Amino acid sequence: MSVKDYWLLPEGIDESLPAEAARLEDARRQLIDLYRSWGYELVMPPLIEYLESLLVGSPDLDLQTFKLTDQLTGRMMGVRADMTPQVARIDAHRLKSEVPTRLCYLGTVLKTRPDNFAGSRSPLQVGVELYGHSGIDSDLEVLSMMLETLNLCGIKPPIHVDIGHVGIFRELARQAELDESQEAVLFDMLQRKARTEISDWLDKRELRADVKKSLESLAMLNGSREVLEEARALPGFAAKQLQGYLDELGVLSDHIAATYPEVEINFDLSELRGYHYETGIVFAAYLPGEGRELARGGRYDGIGKRFGRARAATGFSADLKTLMRLGRFQSTQINEKIFAPVQNDPELMQQIKQLRAQGSIVVQSLSGQLETAADMGCSAELVKQNDQWVVQKIMG
Repeated sequence: MSVKDYWLLPEGIDESLPAEAARLEDARRQLIDLYRSWGYELVMPPLIEYLESLLVGSPDLDLQTFKLTDQLTGRMMGVRADMTPQVARIDAHRLKSEVPTRLCYLGTVLKTRPDNFAGSRSPLQVGVELYGHSGIDSDLEVLSMMLETLNLCGIKPPIHVDIGHVGIFRELARQAELDESQEAVLFDMLQRKARTEISDWLDKRELRADVKKSLESLAMLNGSREVLEEARALPGFAAKQLQGYLDELGVLSDHIAATYPEVEINFDLSELRGYHYETGIVFAAYLPGEGRELARGGRYDGIGKRFGRARAATGFSADLKTLMRLGRFQSTQINEKIFAPVQNDPELMQQIKQLRAQGSIVVQSLSGQLETAADMGCSAELVKQNDQWVVQKIMG
């Protein structure tokens, strides 16, 4: 690499310049305050830890995780590609609380490859996790937190929310007595909505007619509230457990429709992303014209078992950089920027100190500096009038 190339960053690795960094920091503070107002406490997991801990509950992360050897122990370590397993470890092993626990986080993660074309490999992941409650109320709360996050970041309607339930596919696969490899094959076809391929594959299996019909219909059970009634009418959905899953989706939909009427809800009963670790309701938010989700979440009960204590868990996460790019975030920090001369004057220094304490930005000139207050981006300057230092607006 020549000297002139030293400024280049790796593909997919980005940095924030002052204006963007200020907006991101303001949004971060507002989000943490929002989460705190709902009872969520901030945690700060380490950037790097032992590999097996980072991959708990989510084998899909293996290919996304940068790996290196710990020079102290010889063990494999990884740079976090997702903070969710880390927060689950904190709840299960460090906090060890028996009551419902609400945690939030915000930090940079690193991925070996971007999630989408020309995307970032260093997202600023933000999210919340709720542990210790397995009822629909916690799913409702986390989904509401996701929508509140989008609103704070200025994501304007129409926001589309896709809702599914991993338990539906798991139960139908159990009824069909599919082994692990067969389940994986069907899972792949469902994600591709390969209806003809699914039908041909199921025709080759010796399945009960009602179960076959239900599995065949999964890829088509996608749309408005009527989808739940279509599923409920299928013979393969007669099991009490499946009817209960449909009831949960209905309750979730009713709550969101009443609380966030501007949100458009879509049901997708074959939505299985995160299938390897998610266990119940799953959801994702989209904007028309955007190829991938803005935020996603769901239930992943039991992930803490590998850390010594299984706990019901549900949460969501998003990339704050993406939300800020797509949203119309309103900054609350509109600080006046004041230029001050460089002088050894105790009264001047006291005035500068007071202005900074009040929230103003005071930029003091440097010895020999020729630039004016306007050159430094200031809208006012400190000048001495009648033996007092006063703030004077700069005339445009």
